Amino acid sequence: MSTDSAALYRLLTWLSPAYPVGAFSYSHGLETAVEAGMVKDRGDLAGYITTVLRHGAGRVDAALLVAAHRAAAANKPRALDKVAQLAAAWRGTAETALETMQQGTSFTSITATAWPDARFAGLAARHGGRLSHPVAFGAVAGFQAVPLLASVTAWLAAFAANLVSAGVRIVPLGQTDGQLATAALQPIVQAAAAAALAANLETMGTASPMLDLLSMRHETQYTRLFRS
Repeated sequence: MSTDSAALYRLLTWLSPAYPVGAFSYSHGLETAVEAGMVKDRGDLAGYITTVLRHGAGRVDAALLVAAHRAAAANKPRALDKVAQLAAAWRGTAETALETMQQGTSFTSITATAWPDARFAGLAARHGGRLSHPVAFGAVAGFQAVPLLASVTAWLAAFAANLVSAGVRIVPLGQTDGQLATAALQPIVQAAAAAALAANLETMGTASPMLDLLSMRHETQYTRLFRS
């Protein structure tokens, strides 16, 4: 197996819905947006996800993933630890913090077992096995020589696809509408990946207060299918 196909295999495996991280149980506030009548159709769903990718957690997470990948690839554990600590603190609500940390911790556990790497094991040990999802993913991809652009693009595509899947279930939408939304999001994902490569964590920020408000409202929503 060549290096390129080996890297592709890793990406497809780590981002597969079958990889046991629990992504299917999170909607990133989308459930509340649907309940409030803010997301009613395919266009609304694509717009919601676009906002997350351009101005919300998708923007921040992609930059954190890139920083973790670069630190891991360069074998700079102190820099990697700094990124991990920043990511653990960088959330606006309790549910979005749960979303990234639970998935990251699950990803760390299964990846350390199925794809062992002493450097990744060391990172996990230094942080008590608790890492945010983008940092855990970016670190292991960097350690195992999975190309950076492919890593961040694939991660963002999977993030967007999970929100599309949530929308298909709760709006509800048909599977065709779901796939049309996914296709429409391709340039948004590519632009978000490019922005992450150029991002500076020292000046990085977000501007998506409505997403945070929806997430906070979800905590007390009467009926809930999702954990965020």
